Amino acid sequence: MSKGFLVSLEGPEGAGKTSVLEALLPILQEKGVEVLTTREPGGVLIGEKIREVILDPSHTQMDAKTELLLYIASRRQHLVEKVLPALEAGKLVIMDRFIDSSVAYQGFGRGLDIDSIDWLNKFATDGLKPDLTLYFDIEVEEGLARIAANSDREVNRLDLEGLDLHKKVRQGYLSLLDKEGNRIVKIDASLSLEQVVETTKDILFDRMGLAK
Repeated sequence: MSKGFLVSLEGPEGAGKTSVLEALLPILQEKGVEVLTTREPGGVLIGEKIREVILDPSHTQMDAKTELLLYIASRRQHLVEKVLPALEAGKLVIMDRFIDSSVAYQGFGRGLDIDSIDWLNKFATDGLKPDLTLYFDIEVEEGLARIAANSDREVNRLDLEGLDLHKKVRQGYLSLLDKEGNRIVKIDASLSLEQVVETTKDILFDRMGLAK
């Protein structure tokens, strides 16, 4: 690659993004692709400290705008410290959540103004968008059931939210899909992990021009 390629993974809670990424990584490495995987919020020391504040289950009093601004602050630090240098070095960067999460969760989920969120995203990223966004779609009830059945997964503040918020978040993602169908590709996350990984690999390889 002459320059880096930025991929974001998005989806409702329990969609299985992390599991897919773990399975995909050795496949990419076998192809000789230099890849950096990272997550939001977090990815760097300051970002991880902000993540602790955002997702702490005891912080139930957190205001929606406070939540959004914390995500934006983490995003900026993560980008300049880790993501941009990797892209400039020509790496494939795969991010577990990015700008679309703010629109889905704080916009549709919390009811904050979408235009304001778009402005803050542009401010934090200097207008950077992923080359490809993989949206892992799953019914809200099924995703939350997966979380409940997985005792190894961290239970964070967002997992404790009511069903209504999670349904609004999914609708937010589907709205983004309608709006930016060239960038965002929908994947049926209700299928087996093997099927989802294979579909994800095919889409990613096609977009990057890699031989399957």
